Order: sequence, then structure tokens, then C-alpha cells
Amino acid sequence: MENDFSLEHIEVSSSPGERFEEYLQSRNKRVTQQRKAIVEQVFSHHEHFDADALRAELQATAENRKIGRATVYRTLNELVEAGLLREMKLNNRTVFEHDYGYPQHDHLHCQDCDRLIEFRSDELIALRDTVARQNQFRVSGHRFIITGVCSRCMKARQRPTRRLEMV
Repeated sequence: MENDFSLEHIEVSSSPGERFEEYLQSRNKRVTQQRKAIVEQVFSHHEHFDADALRAELQATAENRKIGRATVYRTLNELVEAGLLREMKLNNRTVFEHDYGYPQHDHLHCQDCDRLIEFRSDELIALRDTVARQNQFRVSGHRFIITGVCSRCMKARQRPTRRLEMV
């Protein structure tokens, strides 16, 4: 019997854009076209990214070329504060991922190519809850990152042995 470590879909009551607008309004901040464009780009696809990659994606379209670096960084911080994104520090690099609408999950991190593989494990969550209960600790969340080398990088490391190399 094989475990299914895939992430299930979570239904949400409002879109990330609507949630972000509510967050901004609750803090008396303006809902600008630049912020809207950033949110739209971030949630247009699901993958881990850093601020520079996001900025490059934004720069690829004429209407978003004027969005500055400071606006991107400030908006990413606001998206984290709003609970829409999660921030992770990996190898002196800050990486973001969607948090809103995604279940609690963990990661395998390849230290060679920096790839992140998402997984969810009921056994890990049960262990977390057991340890918390034993220590009278109330869990609000967790982050678990396993560092190693992915299968693609392991294959790349293995060189085929040729007869000429054996001489």
C-alpha cells in the first residue's frame, strides 16, 4: 500500500485579490493598480519564487514594466502579513509560496538545484500533534524542510563509465 503525499484542493470563500484588498483596506492602505498586478501575477500559477523572479515576470509585460523593485518587495511583505503567501529562507535566498487556499504541507529541498518538492504526510502531522500534546503545547502551524539531493541531480552526478576512462 503506497502513501499519497499529494496536496488536496481547499475551497476558499474569496479570491486572493479580494482577500488582499480587504487586508489593505483594513489598514487604510491604497489598492493600487501596481499591487493588483503583482497579486494577479503571483497567483496566476503555483510555484515557488523569489522577488527577483517575480520582478522579471512583471517586466516581461509592457503594462507592468514601471513596477519598481521597492514596490515588489513591499507588496510581497504585505502578502505575507495578509496570510496569502508564506516566506522561507533557503541558502541565503528568500523564497515565497502560496499559503491561502493550500493545505499545511512540507518540503524536500534539493541543495544542488534549489528545487522544492511539496508533500503532505498524515503520519508527520500525527507525530507533531502527539509531541505537542505531550508537552502541553498548542500548535499554530509548522514548517518542515528536508534538505538533500533530488533524483535529477543524483543522475547528473553519476557519470557513465566508459572503457577509455578506466585505463
